[in-house]
Amino acid sequence: MNWRKLFQVLGIVAALLSLMPLVAADFWWIRIFDFPHLLLTSFTFIAIVLYFFVFKPKFINDYTYILILLACFGFQLTKIIPYTFLYPTELLETQKVSNQQDDISLYVVNVLQKNKDQSAVIKDIKDVNPDIVLALETDQKWAKSFRIELQNKYPFVVEQPQDNTYGMLLYSKLPLSDIKINFLVDKEIPSIETKATTSQGEIIQLYAVHPTPPMPQHNPMSSDRDKELMLVALKAHESDLPVVVMGDFNDVIWSDATQLTQRIGKLLDPKKGRGFYNSYHAEYFPLRWPLDHILVSNDFRFVAMETRPYVGSDHYPLYLKVSLESEIKEEQPVQIIEKQDWQRCKDQMSKNGMSSFLELPNQLRNLMN
Repeated sequence: MNWRKLFQVLGIVAALLSLMPLVAADFWWIRIFDFPHLLLTSFTFIAIVLYFFVFKPKFINDYTYILILLACFGFQLTKIIPYTFLYPTELLETQKVSNQQDDISLYVVNVLQKNKDQSAVIKDIKDVNPDIVLALETDQKWAKSFRIELQNKYPFVVEQPQDNTYGMLLYSKLPLSDIKINFLVDKEIPSIETKATTSQGEIIQLYAVHPTPPMPQHNPMSSDRDKELMLVALKAHESDLPVVVMGDFNDVIWSDATQLTQRIGKLLDPKKGRGFYNSYHAEYFPLRWPLDHILVSNDFRFVAMETRPYVGSDHYPLYLKVSLESEIKEEQPVQIIEKQDWQRCKDQMSKNGMSSFLELPNQLRNLMN
């Protein structure tokens, strides 16, 4: 076997796959390469190490080849380093002395609709005891189980059970008001918008989302997912209240779509500087990346975060505890929204027609023009 040729092919494949997400197209077979970024980065590193075993110092092509691979590896690292301890945290630690009553705990879980073990999910919710629970891929069977097991402890409920794997259940200890179940992009894909009142009487704005992934069995394009995320980001941008956006984004944290959502929404990511918190796929370690997210405005400070144990789903639950400290929010500034961000936002809103863009307030439309 010609190991030299084999290692060269491995390196070329690694380089090409690492560059696929740079292609500005919404086709699923391009956008899908956003997801296995951790795997591709490891693949590129292995290709570099292997090639040094057959490296010939007198061959100029070997230097060129290694430099290309190192450049690809460097590009891949720039995407993931912000989610390691090498990067400063974006959502800063709380400055308050820990007080259980002042903290707000959030829990999101994609239950996997066909998962028959409702008891594992419900037990984990009871163990964690969060203030707000968002359960996704929930049908009538799941809604019934939640009502029986949780409604006494969670008196405030928003239910949109569906059989198409896009049902949503929102259970809250905090009083909810101005509840809306929206169908922002697709009449079959709901999202939840509501206000929650804390024990201290402060009001927060909550958005729960679960857009379609760019996969042939769901949606051959990523445009619907990106458009829904952008609509929610614009709502967050316009809100005068502390904001929480949570759910299964069907997108990874380092993708351009989620990064743009964060900037337009003026949101902070508690994962930055702390870890990936990979929530999917729970059963296949090599195919594991962060799909479930909780983004917050700079009114909040970090208390705790974790991915919870296996509950029979293909997702691990995600848990976040924060403290509402609006009085010092200016100490953790949000990312600056550049002119090109607004243009990309407009482009995304205009996909499949201009109606969503034209329905925006004049102030937002002017920012995009």
